Amino acid sequence: MIAGTAAAPAPGTTPPAASTVRRGDERLIRLTVPAAEKVRSLLGKQGRPTGVLRVAVIGGGCSGLQYKMDLQDRPQNRDILVESAGVQVVVDPKSALYVTGSELDYVEALQGGGFKVKNPNAATSCSCGESFSA
Repeated sequence: MIAGTAAAPAPGTTPPAASTVRRGDERLIRLTVPAAEKVRSLLGKQGRPTGVLRVAVIGGGCSGLQYKMDLQDRPQNRDILVESAGVQVVVDPKSALYVTGSELDYVEALQGGGFKVKNPNAATSCSCGESFSA
């Protein structure tokens, strides 16, 4: 099951009031161990040890679509919540159409380092790797 209605919040989190947050699984999006470690580190530095990573797809970039990632305190109404490698990831329903089956990795490098999305739905991507088309 990629997404279903969540019966209860994940341990240590507080869902939004009158929550319609759905529970998903790693078929939607999966984090590698290095990505999960980096997200946990960033959440800790921001004082949000029980926070979530939001992954979204927005218009823009040289190929038409680009990824947006943000750290937040909790899921929002209608989000799909996935736990991967011990990190809670939230995706809005519209973005879920584009990221299903994706893997989020983190690469330490002087050039070209950072978070990298391996997306099987991307028909093309730009040379910088920051945007894609579906």
